[in-house]
Amino acid sequence: DQESEDDLSASRTSLERQSPHRGNTTVHVCWHRNTSVSMIDFSIAVENQLSGNLLRKFKNSNGWQKLWVVFSNFCMFFYKSHQDNHPLASLPLLGYSLTIPSESENIHKDYVFKLHFKSHVYYFRAESEYTFER
Repeated sequence: DQESEDDLSASRTSLERQSPHRGNTTVHVCWHRNTSVSMIDFSIAVENQLSGNLLRKFKNSNGWQKLWVVFSNFCMFFYKSHQDNHPLASLPLLGYSLTIPSESENIHKDYVFKLHFKSHVYYFRAESEYTFER
């Protein structure tokens, strides 16, 4: 995904040239999801970052995968452990809704929340009420 200096457009600022292109930057996600972020929300997001363990539900099974998750700049980054240098995956959250699963979804665990955007649905479970509330 990284671009060389030769690939960069001459119209880009020096600040943009210093960092490689990322497909999940706030600007990229806003563009593709046809949304925007206010400066106030952006400022709050920059000042509020979380990290810790979450369990992710596997799509068509009862199993849960324990991941180290970093929430930063409107995005969740997933790692196998807190010692990893590079994320396994990332999930830009702009446009997603946060809800609690309904009874019909048959998820009978405590501290579960649901993230959904169009047909994309993810279930996460916290290990404690404190983590769930955060």
